[in-house]
Amino acid sequence: MNNTNLVYEQSRCVAHEIRNHLSICEIYTQIIKKNLEEEGIENNSVNNALNCISKSIKIMCNSLLDLKSLNNISRTVCDARSIIEEGIKLSAVYIHDKDIKITDNINTTAEVYIDENKFLACIVNIIKNAIEAIDTKGEIKISLKKDNQNVYIKISNNGEPISKEKQQSIFEEGYTTKPTGSGLGLHICADNLKAQNAILRLNKSTPEITEFEIILPIYKN
Repeated sequence: MNNTNLVYEQSRCVAHEIRNHLSICEIYTQIIKKNLEEEGIENNSVNNALNCISKSIKIMCNSLLDLKSLNNISRTVCDARSIIEEGIKLSAVYIHDKDIKITDNINTTAEVYIDENKFLACIVNIIKNAIEAIDTKGEIKISLKKDNQNVYIKISNNGEPISKEKQQSIFEEGYTTKPTGSGLGLHICADNLKAQNAILRLNKSTPEITEFEIILPIYKN
């Protein structure tokens, strides 16, 4: 693949990530306006929205750096639990017109060596996909477990399943189950996680549950 094609492919991936997080900013902007009109400036919803917007902007800035480099991974030691909890907070905005409950089973944590913003973007993307798979009402479950070597993050939903014939192509560029989807989301996630020594896989997708799992090594000094 020549340099022109490489830049083109990277630009498409970056544009996809920016679109996802710009939508978060846009939705929360509307929430802020509504709360300012109805309740006043000082309220928890406004504060939470501002915090999420701030984090989303950081993620977007991180993605924009990819336009300058094709190998833009900057890893630091992070707390796995904190990253997941932040991802849940950021993703919750996509539920705005649905009756979806997100439950988590996170009774442990571990230090992991990751690019915080890129890893967080992957968590948000997977949860967003889970929300979109649910028509109007459902549940998303998120768990964090570990052993002596790895951290295991599972994100499941009880929405529309992925057909068996399409499950083999789920991480390929261009794959999508959505009429207006770009087919880049899971492809980007898989590539970004691989660059951080992590694995993204689809464990199962049935009428009862669709479950994705991220496996990554525990950081050891």
